[in-house]
Amino acid sequence: MAGVPTLLIIAGSDSGGGAGIQADLKTASARGAYGTTAITAVTAQNTRGVHGVELLPPELVALQIRAVLDDIGADAIKIGMLGSVGIVRAVANALRDYRGPVVLDPVMIAKSGDALLDDDAIAALRDDLLPRAALLTPNLPEAARLTGRDIAKQQDDMRAQGAALIAQGVGAVLVKGGHARGDICTDWLVTGQSSRSYTAPRVHTANTHGTGCSLSSAIAVELARGASLPDATQRAHHWLHGAILAADRLNIGGGHGPVHHFHEVWA
Repeated sequence: MAGVPTLLIIAGSDSGGGAGIQADLKTASARGAYGTTAITAVTAQNTRGVHGVELLPPELVALQIRAVLDDIGADAIKIGMLGSVGIVRAVANALRDYRGPVVLDPVMIAKSGDALLDDDAIAALRDDLLPRAALLTPNLPEAARLTGRDIAKQQDDMRAQGAALIAQGVGAVLVKGGHARGDICTDWLVTGQSSRSYTAPRVHTANTHGTGCSLSSAIAVELARGASLPDATQRAHHWLHGAILAADRLNIGGGHGPVHHFHEVWA
């Protein structure tokens, strides 16, 4: 790796700027990396919800990936919203010869509850991309959907679903507990050899739009620097907690506002 770490982000665009490509690029900049993009979809959304989605042609998504890798390269790749079977397969084919770490955030449902991934694309995601990922970062509903189980309510259930996803071929799984109840949020990093928890006090704010996108991108930046997966997760987890703590200072929109990506930079 020469110069600053480079992160290729493959995801959808959020016109409200709180999640998706926009959140990923803000995260990369805040964490000291150079972000490049391959946009999979354009969404019309704000803090209140998603008002429209237009998927890009799979061949154009693949062309963006090849254009970046052929010139700039990528020390790590983060994959977010894909949207269709065609895009899942196009991304998998475009990354066939890539050997760096891939962080896959299986974006299925927006914060507003809107669906962002076709039902038919779930099998393609499992077959074509999970085995390619160094880390999968599902929230509780996504982990349940990928494993065919009920949403985890106990810590043991979270670890069990992580293990079930390891059995599907992914390198490691970070099962995110933000959807659980209680005053402490716990994420579980599950590998083939062990499991480790990351905890933080729950922040009582409505401004949590883009937390999943931002966490996965922050982990990918640390992996691009050469950090171990546990260390990368710890650093990203700590940074995101600060971004959530500072979110209300932004006061953006009337619904689920964004986290404060630049809380360590802005005065």
